[in-house]
Parts: sequence; C-alpha cells; structure tokens
Amino acid sequence: MQFSKKGFTNDQLIDLYKSILYPRMIEEKMLVLLRQGKISKWFSGIGQEAIAVGATKALDIDEWIMPLHRNLGVFTSRQMPLSKLFKQWQGNKDGYSKGRERSFHFGSAEHHVCGMISHLGPQMAIADGVALAHKLKKESKVSLAFTGDGGTSEGDFHEALNVAAVWDLPVIFIIENNGYGLSTPTSEQYRCKNLVDKAVGYGIEGIQIDGNNILEVYETIKGVREYCINNQKPYLIECMTFRMRGHEEASGVKYVPKHLFEEWEKKDPIKNYENWLKEENILSEGEISEIRLSTKNHIESELKIGFDAEQVVPNLSEEINDVYAPKKSYTNTIIDNSSIHEPIFNGGSSEKKYINAISDALYQSLDRHHDFVLMGQDIAEYGGAFKVTEGFVEKFGKDRIRNTPICESAIVGAALGLSLKGYKAMMEMQFADFATVGFNQIINNLAKIHYRWGQNADVVVRMPTGGGVGAGPFHSQSNEAWFAHTPGLKVIYSSSPIDAKGLLIAAINDPNPVIFFEHKALYRSVSGMVPDEYYEIEIGKAKHVMAGEHVSIITYGAGVHWALDYAKKNPAISIDILDLRTLLPLDYEAIKASVMRTGRVLLLHEDSLIGGIGGEISAWITENCFHLLDAPVIRCASLDTPIPFNIELEKNFMAYTRLREKIEKLMGY
Repeated sequence: MQFSKKGFTNDQLIDLYKSILYPRMIEEKMLVLLRQGKISKWFSGIGQEAIAVGATKALDIDEWIMPLHRNLGVFTSRQMPLSKLFKQWQGNKDGYSKGRERSFHFGSAEHHVCGMISHLGPQMAIADGVALAHKLKKESKVSLAFTGDGGTSEGDFHEALNVAAVWDLPVIFIIENNGYGLSTPTSEQYRCKNLVDKAVGYGIEGIQIDGNNILEVYETIKGVREYCINNQKPYLIECMTFRMRGHEEASGVKYVPKHLFEEWEKKDPIKNYENWLKEENILSEGEISEIRLSTKNHIESELKIGFDAEQVVPNLSEEINDVYAPKKSYTNTIIDNSSIHEPIFNGGSSEKKYINAISDALYQSLDRHHDFVLMGQDIAEYGGAFKVTEGFVEKFGKDRIRNTPICESAIVGAALGLSLKGYKAMMEMQFADFATVGFNQIINNLAKIHYRWGQNADVVVRMPTGGGVGAGPFHSQSNEAWFAHTPGLKVIYSSSPIDAKGLLIAAINDPNPVIFFEHKALYRSVSGMVPDEYYEIEIGKAKHVMAGEHVSIITYGAGVHWALDYAKKNPAISIDILDLRTLLPLDYEAIKASVMRTGRVLLLHEDSLIGGIGGEISAWITENCFHLLDAPVIRCASLDTPIPFNIELEKNFMAYTRLREKIEKLMGY
C-alpha cells in the first residue's frame, strides 16, 4: 500500500488518522458490548473505514451523503455525537429516530446525511434528486451515494446511473466492493471483470481505487468532486476492500476462505496508515498512544451518556402525529365545498373539463412556486400521454418540465432528493399501473421518512387510473387501496373539475407525499365551473354531493357519477351521495353523518371487492355506527379478476353493472 504526503500538511494527515481511527475503536467497543448482551445487533464496517471517512472528509459539510450500514465513518466524520448515535443504536427515545429505527437506518438533515432503508439501491436515486437541485440552483456542489457490490445487481443501480448520465448530474456513486453480498461471492453476482466497467455503458467516467488507502480515497474523491462540478457530470468509483466481519455479527464468516482474511489483514487501512505516519515521523509511537487513549476516553464518556438514556414510554398521540409533517400555513384561498351548497368564489370562474382543471392547478402552482419541478415520461414537448402538460415547456422551460427515461423508481427517488433540498416535486406516472415499478420508493422511502427521522417528502405522484376506456389489464387498474393501506402517504381521488384543481393545489402545498388519482375516463367527459383563481380544497374532507333519506351511497372518483346517474334515473329513491375525495386520511365524521341520514349504506368503488377501501369503511361503520343502521352495509365493487380489454367484458367487470342489484338488495331489508 503506497501513501504519498504530496499536497497534505501534517495537520491534515493527523486529522485523517484520528478520523479513521475513531470509527474503528467505536466498532471494537460495540463488539464487546454485543458479546455482553448490551446491544442487540451490529453491522460491521471494520476494514472498510477508509472509504467512508475519506469520502466524507473530501466533501463540503453541507453536501448530502447517502450512506449504508457499514459507513459509520460518514456519521462520525460529520461530527454526529457518539452519545446520540449510541442511543439510536439502542432504540432510545433520544436517538435520531426516537426509537423507531435500528442501527444506521436513519438520517439527519442537520448533518446532510440521508437515512437508508434496507433495500440497498434506492439511496442512489435520491442522490440524483439532490444533485438535480444543485444543478437547478447553479450551486458548486455534489451529492454522494454508497452502494455495495451486491447492490449493483439491483435495478435501482441501473436507473440511478442512467438518469444521472442523461440529466448530466453532479453526483458521485461509490461502490464498496468487499467481495461478498452476505455470503454470496462476487463471482456469483456479476460477470464483468470489474464493476467500474459498467460506467462506460452509461457514457460516464469511472475509476477503480484501493478502498483501504485513506489518502487515495480522499484525493480521488476530491478530484472527482471537482470534475463533477466543473463538467456537470456523474462519476462512478469502485473501491476495492474487504469485510473483516460477517454481514452482521450473527451470520459469522464460515463461508469465507481463511486465506482471504490473512491476505486482507495485511491491507488493514488503519494499521498501514499508522505505520506510514510513524515511518514519515509525522507521529511518534507515544503520540499515537495518546491519540488512542484520548479516543478511548471520549468513547467511554459518550457511552456513559448513552447508557443513561431513559426507557422508552410509548406516547400514542406522538406516534400518530409524527407520521405526517405538519402542514405550513398558506395565504391562498381555501374553498370549503364539503356540503351540497355551492361555494362562493371571490373571483371569476369558467367551465372547464376535468383535465383542464388538472392543468390549471399545475400551471398556477408552477407560476407561484419557482422551486416546483415536474417530471415524467413525455411530459415536456409532447405534453404527456393525456396532454395535461401541453405547452408547459414553452412557459417554464425544460429544467422544470423534465422528460424522464422509463424508470419510475429512480424518478420517485429523485423527487425525494429534490425535497431534501427544499424543492417541491411532481412525478407523473404515465398510468397508475406503472407505479408497481416505483412501489418500493413510494412505500418505503416517501411514506416512512418523516416518521423515521423527521424529514418531509414534498412530493406528489399523479396517477391516471381506472377503466371504461378499453385499455386492458395493464392500463386500467384501480390500485388506490394499495396506497391507502400505507401510513405516511396521503391519497386523493377527486371526481369533479373544481375538486381536482383545488385538491391538486393543496397536494402540491402539502409537505407530505401525496398520491393523486385522476380517472382517465373523466378527463374529457366531465365538465364543471371552476374558479379562475388559485385555491385549495382541504385534504381529508369528504363532499356531500346529494341529500337523501332512503339510502347512502358512499363513493369516490367515477363512482360519484355512477351514483348521480342512478339517482337521476330512479327519482323514487331518495339517495344521499357522499364523495370521499380523500381516501387517506378518511373523513369519518362525514361518513357517520351520511349513515345517520339514511340508516342504509352502499359502498361503491371501481376497485375489486376483496381488499378494496370499501371493506375498511364497512368495518368502521359496523364498529362505530351499528346502532344507526337499518340494514347491513352492502359493497358494490368490480369483479375479483384482472380488468379485461374487450369492451363487453370490461362492462361486465365494472362495479356499475351491479349497482341496481345491490341497491335493490339494500332497500329490501
């Protein structure tokens, strides 16, 4: 291992030594505590410290890093107090995630460290989003994301590198190649000679370096950082290293040949650097002993603080309230049209189709929020698959109206990365069906991030959804129930132009991730008066569409129009119609009020019956409004099959074909 002091002062070399020694000594202490049963689990980075420390020290302190579970050196190099880190590892209330996360699955906006999730690839797309924010702000900054050799097999690796390359983003991707993905050796993970060879496939630069040489890592990252800023390009670095412990301590290392440990023991990043410092008379044996003693004493004092942490006492209201970031106050008009009475508008209004109301909301939001970015396939010059954003690129430019490669996971992740830098982001799923390939980012990153470590996710995912247009099983699914089951998301499904505009503006202004469903069949078939002004409709409030006494139809989306059509054709039945509008959170007060008005409830939705949102509402009504019922709650939903392409088969599938039958059954009690 060759070290060179060229370009370094002695103080810098000593600082790097202290920085690389600190996480090693912490880990050695943690392994002792693990054997003593005082901590529950540990993912060791022993042998890999030079990568985390060298990379972090080479960046500015306000540049975001996306570390993984062997990157203790990132956290310590960002001066995060060990006492609080230890409380985090112990699951204490005073840790970074209030006891809600384990080990390194947390972040800190104060330290510009983004918390990982267990899936190893999604971090890289978040780095794309942060780098995009730097680019848009014309900041001379980079973002940096870690992955392992195993993580390079994931689709997120491909998507993140491809987006960074296509968008020319100043982001550094580091592969820590330690030879194993848990027990699977690299020989069983990929067939290219070196992982850095993948860079050329994306048209970007890459380099392989000795990940155990702290000076080589530091100098390389320093130089690559300058390259990324000056050229506005991404860069891939493969750091060769070795994991000297198990994947985590319980798994052991029996699967690793003994000779590899002997070989890599000679390449220990700390021992080699320490010996070189002594050889160069930069540090003496006595000075090294003093540094080690001082470090040990600091660790012990910090751990004492950590061990003195109070036991966690669950606080129900705090747990529930921390799922969502608090909404900020805004000065725009809030229209309350939750009752059957028409709202009063301050300004003029125009008759608009549903799709035009969506466009208005986006256009006015872009005009008002200069930190608002739209992303999606074909949304720029082409205007999107449904022409929602037609003409936007001429007004707002391609920086803010961004065509994306076909990579839903990376774009959702990039939206979250933008949010870390204070941007608002809207990502359009071309069809709601395609959310499946971005599901992990939505469910595990967007939805959980505020509950996990207090970071908001100011992201809206627009979801053109629903059947009735003969588009078949991959362009017509009603998948809103998947997301309504996920705490941390807000799920909106509007039925009218006035609601579509007001709710979409509210979603954009909300600091939480919002899944915004838009029924494709309503885009050009439904019109209504829409205020010309910029306004919000409160998220979480249902709309009382029609007053009735005989039966309540509780529904949303296209179901509202099915219910109105049925009521018009059957005037002898007094029907009360409630449009939920928001599926998460639900407006339970409005639901109860509708039950009280009629005593008979039909739950109508286009989604399939089993697992649909109607089942949840039915259960809630039974538990909380049973005394108000004159008949069982009835559900009317689509068939429990995939939605077919043939128009006649599709009609047979859809819930509205069974609406009359279900109402007659309900009225028969």
